[in-house]
Amino acid sequence: MHRDSDRYKLFSRRMAMLACGKFALLSGLGARLYYLQVVESDRYKTLADENRINFRLLSPPRGRIIDRNGLVIADNVQNYRVLMVSENTPSVEGTLDVLATIMPISGSDRARVIRDMKRNKKFVPVTVRENLAWEQVAQIEVNTPDLPGVLIDADQSRSYPFGDDFAHVLGYVAPVAQGEATGDPLLELPGFRIGKAGLEKVHDLALRGRGGNSQVEVNAYGRVIRELSRQEGDPGSEVRLTIDRELQRYTARRLGDESASVAVIDVHSGDVLTMVSNPGFDPNRFNHGLTGREWRQLLEDPRSPLINKTIRGQYAPGSTFKMVVALAALERGIITPESTFFCSGSMKLGNATFHCWKKHGHGVVDCRSAITESCDVFFYEAAKRVGIERIAAMARRLGLGEPLGIDLPGESGGLVPSDAWKRGAIGAPWQKGETVILGIGQGYILATPLQLAVMCARIASGGKPVVPKLTRTVGDEPFERPTSAEAVETQPFGIDPKHIALIHAAMHDVVNENLGTASGSALEVLGIKMAGKTGTVQVRRISRAERETRVLKNDELPWAQRDHALFVAFAPAEKPRIALSVVVEHGGSGSKAAAPIGRDVMTEALKRLGIGGFSVADSNAGET
Repeated sequence: MHRDSDRYKLFSRRMAMLACGKFALLSGLGARLYYLQVVESDRYKTLADENRINFRLLSPPRGRIIDRNGLVIADNVQNYRVLMVSENTPSVEGTLDVLATIMPISGSDRARVIRDMKRNKKFVPVTVRENLAWEQVAQIEVNTPDLPGVLIDADQSRSYPFGDDFAHVLGYVAPVAQGEATGDPLLELPGFRIGKAGLEKVHDLALRGRGGNSQVEVNAYGRVIRELSRQEGDPGSEVRLTIDRELQRYTARRLGDESASVAVIDVHSGDVLTMVSNPGFDPNRFNHGLTGREWRQLLEDPRSPLINKTIRGQYAPGSTFKMVVALAALERGIITPESTFFCSGSMKLGNATFHCWKKHGHGVVDCRSAITESCDVFFYEAAKRVGIERIAAMARRLGLGEPLGIDLPGESGGLVPSDAWKRGAIGAPWQKGETVILGIGQGYILATPLQLAVMCARIASGGKPVVPKLTRTVGDEPFERPTSAEAVETQPFGIDPKHIALIHAAMHDVVNENLGTASGSALEVLGIKMAGKTGTVQVRRISRAERETRVLKNDELPWAQRDHALFVAFAPAEKPRIALSVVVEHGGSGSKAAAPIGRDVMTEALKRLGIGGFSVADSNAGET
């Protein structure tokens, strides 16, 4: 009996210990459940919502670009895309075969779609083609029963309605490349595009806008069940330019197939009214994606369609530089308006002979007639006497030799040579013969077409600091260009008004007098005269034998060996308002190739600005 009592006590103790242990475990479990469900309830509710609810960034509409009159030149259009969801189609390849009967699908697109299908989850849509025409969208919708898993999605895409006409001014957008991410979440969106060239690049941040967001509910596999809320982003800022859209289009058509550039500037404000570089390219192709063949064609074209010749092309200014030499010589008293030289057709300096374009010479000429008839010998003599440093100083005052600070990337500075430059760049001193050849705008000197237009505008304005600009406003704010140490001086140049008047009179005679080199390109506008200067620039050395025999004329030579043709002008001659420059690569002659283009563009510009009794209605810029 005693033994049974001991066994009972032992069992009771064990039961008590087990009960205590269970109680402790249950108490701990209860405390943990209380902690999780009560104390940490908000935290776990948030985590559960984060697993159930996804926030997705929405791409904002890119800001429009408009011209000075509010006309659109870069906009967004509806972008219809065809997508495919692999879990909804029994055969991806079979569905692609049917889809290919409605719209073309290249081998590379087909391979990409199949590759993306394998990489992504089965419910994730894969883009088959973008930028579908409405007819293609309609056909796909009609054939939906035969296209399981295929659906149409609508988005926005950048559009350049005038293609080549504005290519070098606007640039283009393209997908974000590796290494271009800056931490902006928008750059990580599939298919998001950024500005890669031109004003699209300069104003990219303002044009992007601010992204919106969409709140969607998803299941455990990440599949979207429904959209809970949506907040649209802020569209990009609208950018207003100084360009006149219809004048730009007219100029592009007027250049035709020429490899050329034209810049037109408002003399008073510096507004660039037109900047055309021809040939251009279609920026829409960069947005949609170039093929390898298309890219090679652009790169291998000898007329360089990808280069903005107006700000990056560097050319010897030829006889358009003679006004600079004349102003430098007049300012130093080396010549006066009455000074004359005799042109026999050539000038000797040591053992070298420098020829005038007119074989038998111009006879006795003064400064005005030398500019009118473009006598080379007069400016050989003037340049030799005034010297390289004084010529270079005047050239820089008129906008040559350094970037003008135009709000476009990649502007070239040209070159105004000097003794110091030559010693540093070539390691040799400057020679007097080099000054002589510089007197007619050839040799080492180089200028861009925009610089030539600015040079002409500063002469037209009487020496005022005309500085070119392309952008008027970004959003509601005036656009202020970043200051640059390389920007030209903006103080008045202090040129003697009498000297400016002489140059104006000479440039007037170039166009409006019978002996003028551009007399065939006078404005056919009642009551308005244009003043200008032609230039013809050799691109190869002419031997003595060739000069004497003249076996081939310029237009009979291979295209790449023909002279460049140049023309600068302003109008009205009495009260200048517009200045322009024309450069036709290998055009042969400034008077024949460049001046007629300048005349026609100037006429259209006068009409567009309503100068001389014209109204915009008189313009034919929008006609085909």
